[in-house]
Formats: sequence, C-alpha cells, structure tokens
Amino acid sequence: MNDTPAPFTEQDYATRMTRAAGEAAVAGLAGLLITPGPDLVRLCGYRPPASTRLTLLVLTPGSEPRLLVPAPDRPAAEAAPGAGAVRISDWRDGQDPYAAATGLLLPNGRYGVCDTTWALHLLGLQEALPLTAYRPLTVVLPTLHAVKDEHEVARLAAAGAAGDAAYEEILSARFTGRRETDVAADLARLLRERGHSQVFTSVASGRNSANPHHGAGDRTLRKGDTVVLDFGGLKDGYASHTTRTLHVGEPTQDERTVHDLVLAAQQAASEAAAPGVTCQDVDRRARRMIEDAGYGEYGAEPTGHGVGVTAHEPPYLAEGEQTFLVPGMCLSIGAGVRLPGRFGVRIADVVTCTEDGARRLGTTDRGMAIVA
Repeated sequence: MNDTPAPFTEQDYATRMTRAAGEAAVAGLAGLLITPGPDLVRLCGYRPPASTRLTLLVLTPGSEPRLLVPAPDRPAAEAAPGAGAVRISDWRDGQDPYAAATGLLLPNGRYGVCDTTWALHLLGLQEALPLTAYRPLTVVLPTLHAVKDEHEVARLAAAGAAGDAAYEEILSARFTGRRETDVAADLARLLRERGHSQVFTSVASGRNSANPHHGAGDRTLRKGDTVVLDFGGLKDGYASHTTRTLHVGEPTQDERTVHDLVLAAQQAASEAAAPGVTCQDVDRRARRMIEDAGYGEYGAEPTGHGVGVTAHEPPYLAEGEQTFLVPGMCLSIGAGVRLPGRFGVRIADVVTCTEDGARRLGTTDRGMAIVA
C-alpha cells in the first residue's frame, strides 16, 4: 500500500494549466492568479517554502504560464516537476513585488483568484493596479478542479485502496471498553502506515452516532452501540474519504432496517452519478428514497461533494446545484439517517464519473460489520 505512484509529467501540468486558462476565458476572465496552496501544487507541481512573500502563478488564455517567485526561492521553483511548462521570473529584496507583478497582468483585467490568496497580496495587487478586479475561484469557476485526468484518478484510487486496507484491519480491533478517541487513534495510525501523510478520523458511538458533527470523544464504547466511522486524508497528494457504520455486537432489527435503507439510498445515488446528470439529481436520488421510507426529517445531511487534492471541494451534491456531471469528476457520495438520542447511520464512498457511469474507487464491504 506504500508504493509510490509514477510522478506527474511536465505535460500533465502543462495540460492542466492550459485547460484552466481556457476555462477562465470562457468565464470572461482575463486570467487566473494562483498563490501557494493546493491549487498551485496541482497546476504546476510547485510547493514553495513557507513564507509570507508573494509567489504568483499567472494563467492567461493564449499565453505562456508565468510564475513570479522571491529570488531566494527560484532554485526550488526551477526544480518543481512542472517548471518546464512555465516561465519563471523573480523579485528581489528591496523591490516592490506587486510592481514586479504588474508586467504580468492587464491594467484593467478581471481575474479569478484562488481562495488561499492572502489579503496582504490581494490588497497589494489592487493598489498597484487599481483598475483590475478580482473574483474568488469558487465563485467564478467552482468546478475548475472537478475534472481529474487519468493519473489523478489513479492516485485517488490508490488513496481509497489504502483507506480500505486500514478499515479492514480496524474491524479486527477490540471496540468494547475503549474510548472513541482510542479507536480514532488506531485508525489514524493504520492510515499513516498505509501511506497517508494527513489523516482525519471520526468515531461516533451510541447516541453520538446521531450527531453528524461529532468527531471523537471520551465516551467508552459498549455492547449494543452503533458506531459511525468517518475517515480519510491525503496520500501522495490526493484524498481518500470513506464512511462506514458498524455495530458492537448484534444490532436490533430497527438498526438493521435503517442501515439497509441507507445502503440502498447510497447505492442509488452512486449509480445516478453519470454524465449529463446534475449534482442536484444525484442528491435527490438518495434523499427521496429516505423520505419515501418515512425518515425524511432524519436524513438532511448533504449527499456529497467533490474530492481531489483536498477531501472537500466543489461541486456539492445538494438541492439547487445545477452543475452537470462529466467524465473525470470524482465525488464523495453518501447517505445517512440520524435518529436523535438513539443512533445514526452513514455510508459514503468516493466514486468517479465515467462515460459508462459511476465507478467506486473504494471496494470495502458496505454492509454493517459486527465488531467485538
């Protein structure tokens, strides 16, 4: 599970930047301004040293990508895997970095700016070019990163496989008599052992399983508990995200009934994730099945969201989201029922939209596992 995937090529990064610039043009933007964060890593492979200094990738339709960096960081930028696909320039100490950036921008251009841009830098650009305008990428291009290339899908599948393996092993651990935080720590360790560099683990037991915002607390698990595990993280830069519901000892018929309903709703939503279907329609498939079974007021959780270099990104599978699914989109699709004061059930997997419909990137059993 710790096999290192083949590195992205310079052409991979060039293709992503070209597509991003093209989407900017369609949206009526002069270009995109990308500062340090997940967007910069995905588009050109550069992860700069931690610094407050201006680092700026400028993507302009029809032009060569430009990367402006502080002079001391230039060697690191030139060593980035996508460096050959960008023209790198630098600014030096004592020089105004925003004045250096003006040559890369139109004086009256309207630009999309990534959400991780510091206010310090945005204000500096506005002062240097007062006629420019800026809009957040999540508003003007909410699905910029939604469509993944085949190499990205492969990394998401590998992250999912690592998450699967961690889940399969945690099922053999003892749950009874241990705190939620103990189980969460074990699950986090298993994810890291299987190559995850960042992890999140939620263990919600008993009544806590009815709380969609529960993380992991000091409650001691005991026989008869329903337990919702929500876990994942980043492996080789791409996210895994899985949710499973298990039971300590034999469940009641009511608990089995709710679990079977949630499983069927999650399956229906996953099968609906085909090209030409809207995000809203995927959400409705799960929600209506739960409503028809009489649990509508208890199934208000969002059906899902995009997954990529972060575990949560647009588009969102929710009422009112009219974005159409296209091949290459990768989504966390789930369903849940939470009965306050009693128990909750949630099941979720990452799937990718293909020409032939949805394909799950995780393969673990979604049935209610029985643990000791």
